[in-house]
Amino acid sequence: MDSAGARIATDSTKVVGLVIGALLVALSVVMLVPVLAEIVARSNDWQAFLSSAVVTGFVGGALMLANQTEERDLTHRATFIVTSLGWLSVSAFSALPFAFSEVDMNYTDAFFEAMSGITTTGSTVMTGLDRTPPGILLWRSLIQWIGGVGIILTAVAILPFLRVGGMQLFRTESSDRSEKVLPRPGQIAVAIGEVYLLLTLLCALAYILGGMTAFDALNHAMSTISTGGYSTHDASFGYFSNPFIHWASIIFMISGALPLALYVQTLRGTGETLWNDQQVKGFIAMLVGVSVVMALWLAARGDYGFFEALTLTTFNVTSVVTTTGFASTDYTLWGPFAIMAFFILTFLGGCTGSTSGGLKMFRLQILALLFKSQVRQTLYPHVAQTMRYADRTVNREIVFSVALFVFVFMGSILVAALAIAAFGVDFVTAISSSAQAFANVGPGLGPIVGPAGNFASLPDGPKLILSFAMLLGRLELLTILVMFSKDYWER
Repeated sequence: MDSAGARIATDSTKVVGLVIGALLVALSVVMLVPVLAEIVARSNDWQAFLSSAVVTGFVGGALMLANQTEERDLTHRATFIVTSLGWLSVSAFSALPFAFSEVDMNYTDAFFEAMSGITTTGSTVMTGLDRTPPGILLWRSLIQWIGGVGIILTAVAILPFLRVGGMQLFRTESSDRSEKVLPRPGQIAVAIGEVYLLLTLLCALAYILGGMTAFDALNHAMSTISTGGYSTHDASFGYFSNPFIHWASIIFMISGALPLALYVQTLRGTGETLWNDQQVKGFIAMLVGVSVVMALWLAARGDYGFFEALTLTTFNVTSVVTTTGFASTDYTLWGPFAIMAFFILTFLGGCTGSTSGGLKMFRLQILALLFKSQVRQTLYPHVAQTMRYADRTVNREIVFSVALFVFVFMGSILVAALAIAAFGVDFVTAISSSAQAFANVGPGLGPIVGPAGNFASLPDGPKLILSFAMLLGRLELLTILVMFSKDYWER
């Protein structure tokens, strides 16, 4: 490596350290919010958050001081590192309040809980939530809320340029400013943050109108819009009997699973609107269709009237597809058909540019276009086939990227499930917990990790595997996996 290359590498390393340090300093400030909640509730757990804030702020500040540099531009390679290490570092330090608090977690459980929160997965190892100190409950909701807006900004600003899983389809070229939401990335971030905050406040207000306490409403609003799924009660939404609350949650879970940049465009009257977007229309149509079919099937069994069945199926289908992970009932008791249906729904996900995980609707639509094109090519081999998505030409690079992502996504689930099964975990628990982790859904299937259970009884090994799987799924897999290749480290 020549001297110029060494200097660039050093500058990039310093920028990575500077960015991660700034993230940790910001996280330490957020840790002070539960301190206030604990003081108001006259709980002694405020010391856990204060000590966590001091440790996190000290490490973050030290990183910033040690990595001062005038060069602030990230190279293409450094972008992968800062994205991966940034999310990993924030998760690692977000675990400290759980480890220091009176809930008495070991660090493995604390890291699992924090990673699940930051990635908005919603899997939990905690029980007795109804008796848990308010600071810890608020912290769980806060890290999900932060992770939700964080992945939106990552998806909008970084992933399209990394050509991850077909996301480059949503990149607006610099030569065409007419489709940009706003001309500068900073303005886009602020506008998306404002929409995110507005949706959260509206959701909290709806929950209060439905009869929730202000504390429950705030926590569940942050978990709903972030499509995270942490609740303040062990029974999740089964704790609330008012159908109004359930339907309000359905509306706002869907709101969080739609592209937030489109909200900005719709409100500003520039570019494509929410109701004209091809991905949004496909997503809504799929939710409605699946919910109604399952409601008819559930009502036909004679267990529920149609409206009650529709409320139950729409809530739980929306929760799983948007990867929120709330549960209003144990739907695995509905029989084999429901279990298989919810397992399939685990993979789907919401829209790109939203807080939800999974495969994403646009990738499913691209695969459908590919299938349709191949059928036509078989029938008319001498006719050139052009695929178009939302008035944009879908080239071979995008199709290949989507197909590769789906292959890696499914393959990763199987590899992780095999690794989990090596610890003696049964098949249903291993495969469903792996699938929900990569899709960032929350509940799996079966009596252990299903909607009525949690992940506390799993050995530490599977918990660490699932933690890594959550991060892989949240960052679209290839963002992290590319760093394991030999070519990445060659200069």
